[in-house]
Amino acid sequence: MLDNIPYFPYILSAFIGIGLAAASGFRVFLPLFAVSLASYFHWIPMSESFEWLAGLPTLITTGVATVFEILAYYIPFLDHLLDTISIPMATIAGSILFASQFADLGTFPQWALALIAGGGTAATISTGFAGVRAASTATTGGLGNSVVGTTETAGAGLMSVLAMAAPIIAGILAIILIFLALSVGRKAWKKLNRSKDATP
Repeated sequence: MLDNIPYFPYILSAFIGIGLAAASGFRVFLPLFAVSLASYFHWIPMSESFEWLAGLPTLITTGVATVFEILAYYIPFLDHLLDTISIPMATIAGSILFASQFADLGTFPQWALALIAGGGTAATISTGFAGVRAASTATTGGLGNSVVGTTETAGAGLMSVLAMAAPIIAGILAIILIFLALSVGRKAWKKLNRSKDATP
């Protein structure tokens, strides 16, 4: 019945794409690994232009990178280092994963939409949590960063699975997460700036 809805395949693709992009805002490599794993075992279809995501080299590379990324966020110095590059990397990953759902649109509209919707979603969520982590470091001396890191990993895993298994739910959650990241992230950055101003 849903197939009779005009443009439903594109709507569904948008939900999948934005869900995966939101997952990239939490962790860069985990969503890429999840999509690579699912497409490698043919659990989800993959277009010809993105067949490299289903290849064994990509699966191994993203798997190793996922493990290192997750563990690095529990190491005080490395988590700050990753935060400096996480936003642009999340933007790229979110754009790629979003674009993979619109391979038949044509190159320009595909990547324009991917950069705006996919990259924008990932960047917003990544920026918000970078602010939370920075505020956690300033207020707890880094003791609370492991909680933030665990939350991010769980969020990335949950959104990756939902995007492929229940895309409509994932899309709705992604929209909620964007507003949440904007709100919480703004408060965290303001709190961090106040603490810096108070430091002699």
